[in-house]
Amino acid sequence: MAAKDRIRRMKALGIDFGERRIGLAISDPCGRLAVPLESFERTTDRRAAGKIATIAREERVELLVLGEPRNLDGTAGEAAERVGRFGRRLAAATGLPLERVDEALTSVTAAQRLREAGVDLRKNPGRIDAVAAQILLQDLLDDRRASGDIAGDAGGDAETENGEPTLAESEAR
Repeated sequence: MAAKDRIRRMKALGIDFGERRIGLAISDPCGRLAVPLESFERTTDRRAAGKIATIAREERVELLVLGEPRNLDGTAGEAAERVGRFGRRLAAATGLPLERVDEALTSVTAAQRLREAGVDLRKNPGRIDAVAAQILLQDLLDDRRASGDIAGDAGGDAETENGEPTLAESEAR
């Protein structure tokens, strides 16, 4: 499959939804690396969707990635339905495509990583949410790259964002 036939690279925003706080992470424009962005207190879904829509616009995001809590057996429960309702509101508020991904244990993993880095979680509870968003977004980016769904990866032709060959690829030709 030629690189131009694959999904093009795009900047994505990862969202770890919680009733108290929402964590956000953002990818680089090539869709390779996710970094924690911020977390904020959620008061209402309308306000949260508006805040995320503003951030998505300012950051020129092209894809929203929303963590969906699943039961350990993989089924969707009440929490997944709740996140689904928020996701529909968010997609309507932004006009952007939204992809839901399993967020199983992302908060646990985030807390563990932060503790290992010496972060006092009592003083910085919101950091967990932003790092959880980073984990779920990075998992999606890695899955896409491994499957060859991102142009220039998984053995495909290297291209810049605008579809031109990279300098290294140009020199090789």
